[in-house]
Amino acid sequence: MNNMQVVGFSEYTAQGRGLATALGVPYAEAEIHIFPDGERKLRLSAPLAAHVVFCRSLNNPDHNLIELLLAAGSARDNNTQHLTLITPYLAYMRQDIAFHPSEAISQRIIGALLAQTFDAVITVDAHLHRIDHLSQAIPLPHTINLSATRAMGEFIARECPEALLLGPDGESEQWVGDVASTGRTLALAARQARDAGAAATHCLVTHGLFVGDALAQLKDAGIDKVWSTDSVPHASNCIALSGLLADAVKQITHP
Repeated sequence: MNNMQVVGFSEYTAQGRGLATALGVPYAEAEIHIFPDGERKLRLSAPLAAHVVFCRSLNNPDHNLIELLLAAGSARDNNTQHLTLITPYLAYMRQDIAFHPSEAISQRIIGALLAQTFDAVITVDAHLHRIDHLSQAIPLPHTINLSATRAMGEFIARECPEALLLGPDGESEQWVGDVASTGRTLALAARQARDAGAAATHCLVTHGLFVGDALAQLKDAGIDKVWSTDSVPHASNCIALSGLLADAVKQITHP
């Protein structure tokens, strides 16, 4: 991986460093100053490699996206030739159709913006409801939507070898893992499992957003343990995705 580096962000340091280690390349972190009015000032460590891999999820979408755009622009201004975005949790994919007149189709708009900014985008278990491939949302030659299924399956086999896998909705059937935001669908599934005689219930998700009182909802529903991948930083993280992501970067750079 000559002339490549990973650039990360403060809330995602562990994941960024893990990816850099898996790739065998240097790691640097973007410096961000927030002005009183909320504007961001960003600085990248110089010199930059010819291929910069930005590593950051979009769980805090508006701030994180703006900072990524600033970082990408700075890298381009300093002669970086190739920009890859590693964003294990990709926001703004839910709204893929206009349900009301003049409603913004955020998947299309944000996807086009990412395609204009980066040369490649790699994510994990993106919310692609009405399309078959990530490139339909982000029109680039190199777009990869990875699945955490294997890593999650291996974890379950170690922790709960006798487990019965339940998904909270029909869409989760393809991987029996999901995005946990409010936690209400997962809580309902847990209650139904308890009512059906389950001795214990656990929750394993790819993207642990857990907004508001989501964790309390899960605990109240009788869920004993909550696990997640490290796509979104959270105390429940127990599955690192660095190896999976590094393999995808290698696939792009050495097809």
